[in-house]
Amino acid sequence: MRDLNNRKKRNIIKFSALISGISGLVILVSSVWPIISYQLTEGNRYKTLLTPLILDKDDTQTFRKDFTKASNWFPEAPKNKDFGSSKVSFYTISIPKLKIQDAVVALGGEDLTKNLVQYPGTALPGKNGNAVIFGHSILPIFYNPKNYTSIFSTLPTLKEGDDIFIEYDGVSYKFKVEELFEIYPSDIQILEQNPTDSFITLVTCVPPGDPRNPKRLIVRARVVL
Repeated sequence: MRDLNNRKKRNIIKFSALISGISGLVILVSSVWPIISYQLTEGNRYKTLLTPLILDKDDTQTFRKDFTKASNWFPEAPKNKDFGSSKVSFYTISIPKLKIQDAVVALGGEDLTKNLVQYPGTALPGKNGNAVIFGHSILPIFYNPKNYTSIFSTLPTLKEGDDIFIEYDGVSYKFKVEELFEIYPSDIQILEQNPTDSFITLVTCVPPGDPRNPKRLIVRARVVL
């Protein structure tokens, strides 16, 4: 009888260990696979433009950066806080394909856990020039269009022709995606202005969920209405 009880206990322990091992493997795969999958699928859709990434000698510095702060995304960019004569501090953006509805964009600021951030010195929506908007991303399996920590996690799924809507100072604007590409953090040319029309540029770190955040995905759209 005692031997039977001991065998039952050993079987329970083995079963518990098996379940724990499987659970750990599932968690590991669900964390790593989206990053690998991006490199194999979505990442191949985009050209990587401009200069190659130059890593710090101590690459662990990259892991210590806080990418919920907008200023860490393009360290070499000028610290410009000027938005001209705008009396508006916030506006909203909607991206139907990503189920993003009336997400708040702050003109300037740092904290990407509270809202999207428009980079200072870039054009206001609807004006000729280029409004550059930063949004945070994490593993796509945790995507929530109402959570600013994960709001741009599925940005790589956008395609040319997709719609983006902005409500700025009581005026509605419709934009259509024209191009998607990747750049490195040292490439600040995407902040430059194009006075020929009104553009918006959406920026997030890719691959989503990669703690190194080695590249930036650029989604550029032009006003159509």
